[in-house]
Amino acid sequence: MAFIETLLSTPWQLYLSVTLASLCIGSFLNVVILRLPKMMHQEWRCQCEEFLEVPEGERTQEQAITLSKPASTCPSCGHGIRAWENIPVISYMLLGGKCSNCKTRISPRYPAIEALTAIFSVVTVALLGPSEAALWALLLVWSLVAMTMIDFDTQLLPDNITLPLMWLGLILNYFGVFTDFSSAFWGAVAGYLSLWSVYWLFKLVTGKEGMGHGDFKLLAALGAWLGWQLLPAIILLSSVVGAVVGLSLMVFKKHGREVPIPFGPYLAAAGLLCLWFGPDIQRIWFGFLGVS
Repeated sequence: MAFIETLLSTPWQLYLSVTLASLCIGSFLNVVILRLPKMMHQEWRCQCEEFLEVPEGERTQEQAITLSKPASTCPSCGHGIRAWENIPVISYMLLGGKCSNCKTRISPRYPAIEALTAIFSVVTVALLGPSEAALWALLLVWSLVAMTMIDFDTQLLPDNITLPLMWLGLILNYFGVFTDFSSAFWGAVAGYLSLWSVYWLFKLVTGKEGMGHGDFKLLAALGAWLGWQLLPAIILLSSVVGAVVGLSLMVFKKHGREVPIPFGPYLAAAGLLCLWFGPDIQRIWFGFLGVS
């Protein structure tokens, strides 16, 4: 506790610590983004084979994937990534964006996620101010970064992230960290039920699924962290951005209407904006509705 108090009272130490820690977290998020969906698919396949009572000898045999095993390697040549090659952002620049062994290009997405994680973290602390609430908010920011990329890649929003995030938001707001517990509780309830209702209404009218269940849980988590008052703004912001991006893809990239577009990244972006500018957005929103 004394360390946290010292950190919060010394701005340069706070921002330096947040930057360095977030760069490392961004590197870890790259692992989560890549491996968590694979871990989920392995688990689902095992469950399906057990349900279908596939004999043990005929079941899929493959190396189990976790966040720590197997060790990271180059996807092209299998070269094991050494410690000095895994320093966030710096290693990418030192290696010239290439594998040290086979010289295959490394995706710039990896250092970009590390850098963006650090930038979003520093902005969060700067806007919320040096407080324990700002440090807790970093967990929300990091989770949103991971879920955004996973949803872009796989159109999945893992329960492993959304549900613990929702419970953590409720626990924190039991102590009034971001809002009062009543607002957080009804934020979680309304967040889930609002998109759940839209899902079923759309399915009854069209016979198709308009969104995934993970979207309900993500909005419930955002409601648990930020309170029910900001849910309309989150839904409006994410819907407008999603519609603009969707139409742009259809017009400029000939993205077919039947091709699904993940909604999670737009919910995450709207949630991040409401975390940063929540009081201002709430004041504008309530002013628009004529509520004092």
